[in-house]
Amino acid sequence: MKQRASWAFVLWTLAPGVLWAATTPEEFEAKLGYQTGTVTLAGGIATLRLPPSFRYIGPEGSKRLLTEAWGNPPDAGDDVLGMLIPSATSPLAEDGWGIVITFDEDGYVNDADAAKMNYEKLLREMQEQTTAANEERRKQGFETVQLVGWAEAPSYDAASHKMYWAKELAFGPRTDHTLNYNIRILGRRGVLVLNAVAGMHQLATIRGQTRNVLSAVEFTEGHRYTDYLPGKDKAAGYGLAGLIAGAAAAKTGLLKGLWVGILAFKKLIVMGGIALAAFLKRVFGGGSGEQRNA
Repeated sequence: MKQRASWAFVLWTLAPGVLWAATTPEEFEAKLGYQTGTVTLAGGIATLRLPPSFRYIGPEGSKRLLTEAWGNPPDAGDDVLGMLIPSATSPLAEDGWGIVITFDEDGYVNDADAAKMNYEKLLREMQEQTTAANEERRKQGFETVQLVGWAEAPSYDAASHKMYWAKELAFGPRTDHTLNYNIRILGRRGVLVLNAVAGMHQLATIRGQTRNVLSAVEFTEGHRYTDYLPGKDKAAGYGLAGLIAGAAAAKTGLLKGLWVGILAFKKLIVMGGIALAAFLKRVFGGGSGEQRNA
C-alpha cells in the first residue's frame, strides 16, 4: 500500500484506492468545475484573467480536490477562494500540481521596508526561528522541519505591489526536500495568498509559470493597494519582512494548512499546527495597529 503523508502536527496516511472506490479519476476530475477566461473571486475582491496555461476551480471543487484526492484534513479547504490548475496536467497525475488561493484579511501591509530588505539576514533569522520551533514540535512528538534555504530569493515589484519567493524545506530525516513557492499580492485590506508546494524537482516548472500567475491576478477597484485610507482602514502589524517570515501565516495559513502540489501516489505535506502558529504569533504579534517591521 502506498502512503501519502501530511504534516499538520498530525501524521495522516491514506490509501490511494479510497478516492476511487465510488468513482473513476476521470469522473472525479470532470466534477471539479474547471473555468477559463476571466473569473471573479468570492466577494468581488479580485479578478483572474487566466492565461491558456491555467484553469480555475472554485471553493467547492478546491475543497474536494484538497481533501478527497490529495488527502488533506477535512477543514483544509474551508477558507479557500479557489485553485489554479495547469491546463497541461491533471491534478490527479503524479506530476500534477496546483496553486491554492486564500485571502488574509490582516490589514494593509506597509511596504516601506522593501528597499532596505536584507534577504540573507532574514533567511538566517527564519532558520533560527524554525529551529527554535522544532523544540516545541519534538515535545509534542511531531516531526521536525529544517529551512534549508531560498529556492527562489524574494522579489518585490513596488509598482504592482506583488512579490514572490520560494523556500526549500526538509522534514525529519527524509532526503526528498519540499518546495514551498509563495506568491503574495498586496491589497487595501489584506493580502491575496497563493501557495504552491511541491517537490524540489518541480521548481523549474513552477518558476516558469510565476510571471503568468502574477499578471493574471488583480484586485478590483476599491480593494487595491492604492485605495488604502490611512487612519480609517486596518493596518497589519508587520511589513514585508514579516509577510515573508510568516506573520500572516500564523493567523491563517498555518492554522488552516498551506497546501502542497504533491498529489496522489506521492508525499503530501500540509504545513500547519497550533504549536508553530503560536510561536509565530509570539514573534510577530498580529491584529490591527500601527505598522512595525518584523
